[in-house]
Amino acid sequence: MARGKRRWWAAGIAVAGLSGAGWGVARLVAFGPPPALAGLPAVHWPARNQFTRERVELGRLLFFDGRLSSNGKVSCATCHDPARGFADGRKVAEGILKRRGERNTPTIINAAYNREQFWDGRAASLEEQALASISNPQEMTTETTPEQAYAACVSRLTAVPEYRRRFAKAFSSSEITILDVAAAIASFERTVLSGNSPYDRYLAGDRSAMTPSQIRGLETFRFVGCDGCHRGIHFTDGAYIMSGIGMRRKPRDPGRFVVSKFPQDFGAFRTTTLRDVALTAPYMHDGSIATLQEVVEHYDKGVKGTDTELDDRLMAPKQLSKQQRADLVAFMKALSGTGWQTAQRPVLP
Repeated sequence: MARGKRRWWAAGIAVAGLSGAGWGVARLVAFGPPPALAGLPAVHWPARNQFTRERVELGRLLFFDGRLSSNGKVSCATCHDPARGFADGRKVAEGILKRRGERNTPTIINAAYNREQFWDGRAASLEEQALASISNPQEMTTETTPEQAYAACVSRLTAVPEYRRRFAKAFSSSEITILDVAAAIASFERTVLSGNSPYDRYLAGDRSAMTPSQIRGLETFRFVGCDGCHRGIHFTDGAYIMSGIGMRRKPRDPGRFVVSKFPQDFGAFRTTTLRDVALTAPYMHDGSIATLQEVVEHYDKGVKGTDTELDDRLMAPKQLSKQQRADLVAFMKALSGTGWQTAQRPVLP
């Protein structure tokens, strides 16, 4: 994708008037019911999009509905497939008319806990992420501007009587708006959660929840400093780093730089969660690493580059044994949880 085109569809967020719509992270309040899943904190909901069951169920329908797209064939679930851990199993995303993006599809499992969305963090909320995808010509639209993409999407949904009824109940308005579409989708996504993993149960005191290999892997994970980036209950610090992936590609993906404009962010990407990571291969922002074993080997060797380009925590070789590498992979598999499996494809109106 040309850089100019990337800027065009990213600008769709601003066109929708979201800068004053209250979707940003600064307006978050705790409102929704706390997850009944071990290891997870309460989800925070925007002040202008608080939890209601009507919005969640409407968002579930919209998430799986191809009518969000221009040709009626691409839904959110096309790339975020429950059967693939809410990712797609591809190196890079494939959208409308089989147009290929440049980046791997991140899972939406536990995306409610992300500070920003997308690999470069260009969306400050799940609402903004939904709008950006609907207006992206690499993903869901064949329209030429974000305004046209949004208007066409709303027109298609308005033509469905069941959607008119559900939007009126969820938002107390007879008119369907694109902001309400985004709010409903985001509401559903905030319920796609994973907890109660073997790691969570082990941490809660069940010493039989993890295998001996997984326990050794946890010890190695901490010893070599993996938790420097993959920290906390979400197993990410949310920071943007250069991991040594794609540095020789021409042209190089600018990553976070497109958003921040800071030169030091050129080629930096968001540290992703390790929750349910065993389900979401391939890995890295460009999908260039096929297995968890290869990811461990990449970091074990030490990432090649200069200290002005790379996070210095990644440059030194770890010199892990074969057993330690296998244990690390086993530990990451212990981060696969439950909860999100209930979010299955509904019958559409």
